[in-house]
Amino acid sequence: MVLCLVTYWGRMFFITAGYHRYFSHRTYRTSRAFQFVLAFGGATAAQKGPLWWAGHHRIHHRYTDTAEDPHTPLKGFWWSHVGWILSKDTKDQPASTMKDFAAFPEIRFISKHDWIAPWTLAIACFVIGGLPGLLIGFFLSTVLLWHSTFMINSLAHVFGSRRFDTEDTSRNNPVLAVLTMGEGWHNNHHRQAHVARQGLKWWEIDLTWYVLVALEKLHIIWGVRRPRPDGQIVDDHDIDLTDPATVDERTTTPA
Repeated sequence: MVLCLVTYWGRMFFITAGYHRYFSHRTYRTSRAFQFVLAFGGATAAQKGPLWWAGHHRIHHRYTDTAEDPHTPLKGFWWSHVGWILSKDTKDQPASTMKDFAAFPEIRFISKHDWIAPWTLAIACFVIGGLPGLLIGFFLSTVLLWHSTFMINSLAHVFGSRRFDTEDTSRNNPVLAVLTMGEGWHNNHHRQAHVARQGLKWWEIDLTWYVLVALEKLHIIWGVRRPRPDGQIVDDHDIDLTDPATVDERTTTPA
């Protein structure tokens, strides 16, 4: 069970801090080396590669809750939870959504060969804990990780409170926030997706944000985008991450 908890929380961080807040929204900057760590660590979660994951997420923010949204609730709860991932319509990376990170050959490699990272972790779990390590440390934690992540697409648009009157059905859900290291403050996120912090109040637990602050102090990441210090919220609906020309350079420079 210890191995299960480690692989769950460790990979959840790589999904939230890496796939989501870095690759999807570019809310901070980092080195090319740590960018690789974020990509490989996220890929161990068996949710496909960073270019596929972030590419679809950028489309989600551009067309939230409409027919063009990859996991639109218009097709029902099951579709928004997991059906969209299993559909042949979403098996490929959306075109022209990830030109910024696709410039890095190592990120393209991880995305193209997205089976390498999860099977590397699976083998490591077997070496560490034998068959129980593989079944509980890898497979069980992977299933738990899948559904916790997918609930942000489904339940976080159904159950919870709305601090902001956004043009979608996003909601803040404290239970989901605990399970996903802060992603459950979904209404906050949809109001200002370009900032790294999602738990805006002191009581809104955002474990991913706390780790990012520590990484910033260690100079592993920098240029962290924060909510405005005066407490006001800036609406960022005009920022189109599917068009890199509308966003400032938030990545390292490829060789």
